[in-house]
Amino acid sequence: MIILRTPDERFRNLSDYDFAPNYVDIGDTRMHTIDEGDGAETILCLHGEPTWSYLYRQMIPPLARRFRVVAPDMVGFGKSDKYGAQEDYSFHMHYDKLVGLIEALDLRDVTLVCQDWGGLLGLTIAADHGHRFARLVALNTFLPTGEEKISDAFMQWRAFSQKVGARMQVGRLVAQTITNYELPVDVIAGYDAPFPDDSYKAGAAVFPSLVPITPDMPGAKEMKAARAALSRWRKPVQIMFSDGDPILGGAAAFFRRLFPTAADQPEITIRGAGHFLQEEKGAEIASEVISFIERTKPQ
Repeated sequence: MIILRTPDERFRNLSDYDFAPNYVDIGDTRMHTIDEGDGAETILCLHGEPTWSYLYRQMIPPLARRFRVVAPDMVGFGKSDKYGAQEDYSFHMHYDKLVGLIEALDLRDVTLVCQDWGGLLGLTIAADHGHRFARLVALNTFLPTGEEKISDAFMQWRAFSQKVGARMQVGRLVAQTITNYELPVDVIAGYDAPFPDDSYKAGAAVFPSLVPITPDMPGAKEMKAARAALSRWRKPVQIMFSDGDPILGGAAAFFRRLFPTAADQPEITIRGAGHFLQEEKGAEIASEVISFIERTKPQ
């Protein structure tokens, strides 16, 4: 098994990303996480495909002024170690690594903020380890079981990812999702920073193919069980999707139906943002997360 580690110099002088690095050994890999602020409340921010904690750079400073903010990089992304072969990545590997990190840091009373694969994994983990979580914030994500109709937009993205494989241009892909402006060159470079060359991109290349599109795929039964558990969830939930995500935008209604407590919170739509809404509207989302925590604190 080949394990790669992105050289530190790739991350020097990144735009708006000057957070101190923190590392935890989880099994055979070293995982990186941002750990800022020291408030009584902890916010866990989970990224998706093909991004890393850089996606949350605009949200972390305002959140960290009030709370502790933990934003890890999944294995294969950011400053975390990367397996060199696509077959080393799986739903269960990512699940186990994130659970291992949460347990190593002994995170409790967590407000989960999750998007894309951060939700597929994070919401399943919350369903299985509910004692560690106080609130959930779902941003542009889903819980696929392989039983539902898969959107044409996702299947096109899946096919594209399989075609380009490790030649995927990560920064350019993020830039193409931006709805109202051109992503600056230095920000594109920030999304490309974890990948000095294509040999580092196995995790990014394979992630779309790990989304269950049939019930027998790994992760499908776990996410089906998570749906059942979350349909009985009694803690606060905030659904906050953007209005311009062609792949996951329609899932907002699904989550509002799934969670019994979703109706207790305002129906928030982030206007003028695409799939990576944290990139386009990070300050606005951070403000909404703060408001959500404040109004749901125990009396």
